[in-house]
Amino acid sequence: QVQLVESGGGLVQAGGSLRLSCAASGSIFGMNVMGWYRQAQGKQRELVADITSGGRTNYGDSVKGRFTISRDNAKNTVYLQMNSLKPEDRAVYYCKADHIAGTWYAWGQGTQVTVSS
Repeated sequence: QVQLVESGGGLVQAGGSLRLSCAASGSIFGMNVMGWYRQAQGKQRELVADITSGGRTNYGDSVKGRFTISRDNAKNTVYLQMNSLKPEDRAVYYCKADHIAGTWYAWGQGTQVTVSS
Protein backbone atom coordinates (compact mmCIF):
# COMPACT_ATOMS: atom_id res chain seq x y z
CA GLN A 1 0.00 0.00 0.00
CA VAL A 2 1.24 3.47 -0.91
CA GLN A 3 0.51 6.59 1.11
CA LEU A 4 0.83 10.11 -0.27
CA VAL A 5 0.74 13.02 2.14
CA GLU A 6 0.40 16.53 0.71
CA SER A 7 1.15 19.82 2.41
CA GLY A 8 1.57 23.46 1.54
CA GLY A 9 -1.84 24.58 0.36
CA GLY A 10 -3.52 27.71 1.61
CA LEU A 11 -4.78 31.17 0.77
CA VAL A 12 -2.72 33.59 -1.28
CA GLN A 13 -3.37 36.79 -3.17
CA ALA A 14 -3.27 36.88 -6.95
CA GLY A 15 0.30 37.19 -8.14
CA GLY A 16 1.62 35.37 -5.09
CA SER A 17 3.35 32.04 -4.69
CA LEU A 18 2.84 28.76 -2.90
CA ARG A 19 4.87 25.57 -2.71
CA LEU A 20 3.19 22.20 -2.41
CA SER A 21 4.93 19.06 -1.18
CA CYS A 22 3.92 15.42 -1.42
CA ALA A 23 5.76 12.66 0.41
CA ALA A 24 5.30 9.03 -0.58
CA SER A 25 5.68 6.12 1.80
CA GLY A 26 4.80 2.45 2.08
CA SER A 27 5.21 -0.08 -0.74
CA ILE A 28 6.70 2.37 -3.22
CA PHE A 29 9.13 0.03 -4.92
CA GLY A 30 8.95 0.68 -8.65
CA MET A 31 7.38 4.12 -8.27
CA ASN A 32 8.01 6.13 -11.40
CA VAL A 33 5.84 9.12 -12.27
CA MET A 34 4.79 11.52 -9.52
CA GLY A 35 2.55 14.40 -10.33
CA TRP A 36 -0.01 16.98 -9.39
CA TYR A 37 -3.59 17.22 -10.56
CA ARG A 38 -6.22 19.74 -9.60
CA GLN A 39 -9.96 19.87 -9.49
CA ALA A 40 -11.88 23.11 -9.34
CA GLN A 41 -15.46 23.14 -8.17
CA GLY A 42 -17.75 21.85 -10.88
CA LYS A 43 -14.90 20.88 -13.19
CA GLN A 44 -13.06 17.70 -14.06
CA ARG A 45 -9.74 16.82 -12.50
CA GLU A 46 -6.89 17.94 -14.75
CA LEU A 47 -3.17 17.41 -14.95
CA VAL A 48 -1.07 20.24 -13.58
CA ALA A 49 2.37 18.69 -13.94
CA ASP A 50 4.18 15.41 -13.56
CA ILE A 51 7.75 14.19 -13.39
CA THR A 52 9.40 10.84 -13.94
CA SER A 53 11.99 9.33 -11.64
CA GLY A 54 14.54 10.36 -14.26
CA GLY A 55 13.46 13.99 -14.10
CA ARG A 56 11.45 14.34 -17.29
CA THR A 57 8.64 16.84 -16.77
CA ASN A 58 5.27 17.50 -18.33
CA TYR A 59 3.00 20.50 -17.72
CA GLY A 60 -0.56 21.42 -18.38
CA ASP A 61 -0.90 24.31 -20.81
CA SER A 62 -2.50 26.64 -18.28
CA VAL A 63 0.46 26.52 -15.88
CA LYS A 64 3.43 26.49 -18.24
CA GLY A 65 5.91 29.21 -17.35
CA ARG A 66 4.36 29.78 -13.91
CA PHE A 67 4.61 26.43 -12.11
CA THR A 68 7.67 24.24 -11.64
CA ILE A 69 7.61 20.61 -10.58
CA SER A 70 10.63 19.01 -8.95
CA ARG A 71 11.44 15.83 -7.13
CA ASP A 72 13.78 14.49 -4.47
CA ASN A 73 14.06 10.76 -5.12
CA ALA A 74 16.01 10.19 -1.91
CA LYS A 75 13.07 11.57 0.06
CA ASN A 76 10.37 10.15 -2.24
CA THR A 77 8.94 13.64 -2.36
CA VAL A 78 7.60 15.77 -5.19
CA TYR A 79 7.21 19.53 -5.06
CA LEU A 80 5.17 22.05 -6.98
CA GLN A 81 6.35 25.64 -6.93
CA MET A 82 3.47 27.84 -8.01
CA ASN A 83 4.26 31.44 -8.97
CA SER A 84 2.13 34.22 -10.43
CA LEU A 85 -0.98 32.56 -9.08
CA LYS A 86 -4.31 33.54 -10.59
CA PRO A 87 -7.84 33.24 -9.20
CA GLU A 88 -8.48 30.50 -11.77
CA ASP A 89 -5.78 28.39 -10.12
CA ARG A 90 -8.12 27.93 -7.17
CA ALA A 91 -8.74 24.21 -6.75
CA VAL A 92 -8.05 21.16 -4.66
CA TYR A 93 -4.61 19.91 -5.65
CA TYR A 94 -4.00 16.18 -5.57
CA CYS A 95 -0.72 14.30 -5.65
CA LYS A 96 -0.55 11.11 -7.71
CA ALA A 97 2.09 8.42 -8.00
CA ASP A 98 2.31 5.62 -10.53
CA HIS A 99 4.19 2.36 -10.67
CA ILE A 100 6.58 2.03 -13.59
CA ALA A 101 4.74 -1.01 -14.97
CA GLY A 102 1.28 0.23 -14.12
CA THR A 103 0.90 -2.25 -11.28
CA TRP A 104 -0.53 0.41 -8.98
CA TYR A 105 -1.27 4.07 -8.66
CA ALA A 106 -2.13 6.15 -5.63
CA TRP A 107 -3.74 9.49 -4.86
CA GLY A 108 -3.18 11.84 -1.97
CA GLN A 109 -6.02 13.29 0.05
CA GLY A 110 -5.82 16.70 -1.62
CA THR A 111 -4.88 20.15 -0.44
CA GLN A 112 -6.88 23.31 -1.03
CA VAL A 113 -5.34 26.24 -2.87
CA THR A 114 -7.31 29.47 -2.83
CA VAL A 115 -6.25 32.57 -4.75
CA SER A 116 -7.95 35.83 -3.94
CA SER A 117 -8.26 38.60 -6.53
